[in-house]
Amino acid sequence: MKGPRTSAPSPRRPGARRAVIAAFVVLAAMVPAAGTALGAQEVEAELPYTCAFPSGPQAVTVRVAARFPDSAAKGEAIVPAEVTTTVEVPEAAVAELGAVPGAEVRASTELAVALSQGEARADASWRGTAQPATVPAEGPLVLESTGDVPSVTPGSAGELRLRAGGLKLAMEAQAGSATSDSGQETPAPVSASCTLGEDAPEDGLLATIPVTGGETDGPSEGPSPSEGPSASTGPGTAKPGGTKAPVGRLRVEAADPQDAPHCTAKEVTGNTLTAYITGYSNVRKLDGASLIPLACMVIEQVDAEFPGPDDEFLFRQPADVELSYQGRRQTPPAKATFLTYGFVPTTATMVLEQVGRMNLEGDFYLREPVTVVSTIRASLVLRLSDVKVNGTPLEVGPDCRTETPLISREPEPDRYPGDHMVLHGLSEQYTGEDATGYQVSSGGPLTSEVTIPAFTGCGTDDGEDLNRLLTASISGPGNYVKQIQGQVCTVAFLQPQECTEDGQPVVIPEPER
Repeated sequence: MKGPRTSAPSPRRPGARRAVIAAFVVLAAMVPAAGTALGAQEVEAELPYTCAFPSGPQAVTVRVAARFPDSAAKGEAIVPAEVTTTVEVPEAAVAELGAVPGAEVRASTELAVALSQGEARADASWRGTAQPATVPAEGPLVLESTGDVPSVTPGSAGELRLRAGGLKLAMEAQAGSATSDSGQETPAPVSASCTLGEDAPEDGLLATIPVTGGETDGPSEGPSPSEGPSASTGPGTAKPGGTKAPVGRLRVEAADPQDAPHCTAKEVTGNTLTAYITGYSNVRKLDGASLIPLACMVIEQVDAEFPGPDDEFLFRQPADVELSYQGRRQTPPAKATFLTYGFVPTTATMVLEQVGRMNLEGDFYLREPVTVVSTIRASLVLRLSDVKVNGTPLEVGPDCRTETPLISREPEPDRYPGDHMVLHGLSEQYTGEDATGYQVSSGGPLTSEVTIPAFTGCGTDDGEDLNRLLTASISGPGNYVKQIQGQVCTVAFLQPQECTEDGQPVVIPEPER
């Protein structure tokens, strides 16, 4: 909500310039945090689980927190907010990672949530990605994952109940961090399927939401065996569609997709893939998050490699990657509006521009489950333009950008020298089951931690230099990035479940925090 419009003095006056400059301090917080809704119930459930780690079962404590409305009307989408899944991994399970105290661990979770209302039933998947966690000297490793989750729309009145079910956990010690003395440079990931304990409070009940609306549409009925409840597979697989649920049904679906830019490849081979990506990037100095706009990625797979003697290592699948927007290697311009000081409207346009090579490697480990560790390396420069504070332009010039690409810690600097961003993805697949996590073909979450370099080229026509201001306000390390890729389109074959008739991806991913 925008505050009262105030008149702004000329930015050439010293006092006004300081005010405009101070307003820009929060420029990178492109997406303000959502406020707490009235009539909301805060939920935090502590649940016992047993997780089947490769070495054997372990007792694990899981805490699920979320915010739900106190009540809802039938036909109204209920969107869980501020969802976190915290897993306390015991020392014995952490030891399987080969990680010593001080090592960083990345993780992802997938919590099954059962929904019921009368005889109606549906299932949802709450997927989350944890920021890198440091292995403690003793005690459990605490992993807190977050992510946007599907909404549920009830078709009838009556109490809606949400219960926690099975949990899938995937962990990976970050390459290049401290590991054990085993000599293993890149520890293999560890994953586990977890079962809710029989002694879980109220059978894992997370929330009860009264749904009003009377019985004008008839009594609640269970889903027919031929149809069942309408459910999405969670964020990352959303397609355009309605939000109304049939009478007596529960509809589970991700939020409406963003407007998708055109996404096709200039040259097509049998190995050409296209996919949409989006996400969020935290800006540590500003304690805010910046939206990565929905963008097109063209992937050209090349010959697989067999680079090492490790008996668990199967092969490496590399690919060359390019961003594509109207013939340029960049994301679409993303214009955002937010409030400075809580009442001054500020707008800006952001672009991520590819200035060097961008590649993807998928390392396949032959074990049960089959595990794929994916790494994307990207040379991306951040550009800013069209900045306005309360309608008054802040002249940053036509070439305001970071001096170098965004920087991540590179686990293999000899192979990949220079400044670039490194994104990590993790997938697992048990025999007879679908893969979870990130794979290039199906998409999923990729995470990174980046340093925002100093800015250059930012200033006014009369010679005022804003580089030092932006550098002091925004640049620095420790900025967490979560990118979501949708399912690819294999352009040469145009499968209808993957591609439109002109070779664009069908699946439009949802950004997750």
